[in-house]
Amino acid sequence: MTASTPEEELTAFLAKHPDTKSVDAFLVDINGKAFGKRHQVADLETIVTKGSSICEAMQLTDINGIAWDTAGRGFADGDPDGPTVMVPGTLQPVPWAGEARAQCLMRFWDDGPLWFEPRAVLELIVERYQSLGLKPVTAIEIEFYLIDPARDAAGGPTPALAPGARHAAAQGNVFNMAELDAFSTIIDAIHVACTAQGVPVTTIIKEYGPGQYEINLAHLADPIAAADHAALLRRTVTGVAQAQGMEATFMAKPYGPDSGSGMQVNLSFEDESGAGVFGGPGGDAILANVIGGMQAMQAETMAIFAPNLNAFRRFEPDQFTPVTSDWGEDNRSVAFRVPAASGPARRVEHRIAGADANPYLVMAAVLAAAHHGITNKLTPTPMVSGNAGAEVDPDLPLTLWSALDRMAAGATLPDYFEQRYIDAYIHAKQAEFDAFMADIHPREHEWYL
Repeated sequence: MTASTPEEELTAFLAKHPDTKSVDAFLVDINGKAFGKRHQVADLETIVTKGSSICEAMQLTDINGIAWDTAGRGFADGDPDGPTVMVPGTLQPVPWAGEARAQCLMRFWDDGPLWFEPRAVLELIVERYQSLGLKPVTAIEIEFYLIDPARDAAGGPTPALAPGARHAAAQGNVFNMAELDAFSTIIDAIHVACTAQGVPVTTIIKEYGPGQYEINLAHLADPIAAADHAALLRRTVTGVAQAQGMEATFMAKPYGPDSGSGMQVNLSFEDESGAGVFGGPGGDAILANVIGGMQAMQAETMAIFAPNLNAFRRFEPDQFTPVTSDWGEDNRSVAFRVPAASGPARRVEHRIAGADANPYLVMAAVLAAAHHGITNKLTPTPMVSGNAGAEVDPDLPLTLWSALDRMAAGATLPDYFEQRYIDAYIHAKQAEFDAFMADIHPREHEWYL
């Protein structure tokens, strides 16, 4: 994000924000959630120039922050701390805070990366493209809902009420400008906060669900920075919403009958001269290889794209959520969409991941599949036109338990994610699922008592 030294970054920040009182130094865990520490400004120099420490097992906890001794980390090893360092360029103000506060994104580093940190997993895969003479260019789109802080009688969410409105937003109204205007205060604040943090927002649109929106990030020839931006974006949206008396949720399926929230990854490549590959000579063949790789690895990566029980509720027929492995041109019903664009803008849109997935792992899985397809010259199935989402492909693992089984049995993913990381991921997600299933659901009393 920046070529300056940590000392220079610190000096520039304090010159611009001399009233800073505190700093949030945080990382992103396996669930895509921020965790870390809030320090007083007196600690800022140490954090920026030398780093800080925090328990490593936090990278392997479940959605509730519970460690299950995954990879022998947690109770088994005494829960030791690991050193962290600041990701360059991420020391930025927190505009939504009630005081002059800064934040910076951290990562584990002890003479090298921590093998089970999601960012480190992504870095290993990005490195593999160097030998191909290709540079991935990616852009992430993330959907979310604005909801009321109060819950309904059953404890579920209700759509947020726009300032001055008498009724909450309803289903539909895609691209509706009036609904953008109604929530302009919070949407404008999100844009301001993202700009302050160097998160390159391009467009914000009204999505299909009640109070549902989508934010698009700029295309970058740095997939790691793109994932950083996605992580920062989710924290920003959540913080701004809270500051304005609302909540934002990236839960994949907060409302049963309404649209789920996804995370789309747009992917193209530049060659060593900086020219777009898909739009150049032989680009169609490489694009086909990429899609072929995505299809080949879809089943064993589903647990990455849908990391919890709720995430799989998105995969329903006729919801513009992929329920097959199909691809097509300018077709939102497929898993792998090639938008109507030419030249450098020609790309493939990977449409499977939920908004609550870890952006580093999602990016890693997408790039691994593309690399697999390119290096093995895989051929995709014939292109689909029309509705590809009318019927669910029975071969796809569209439950958490079947997805974890397919990941465990996968033959290709270990070549990219390392077997030890796959084992750790499965252990953490299985423990979370087992804990969920241990509770008796109210409907069990309703149906069986």
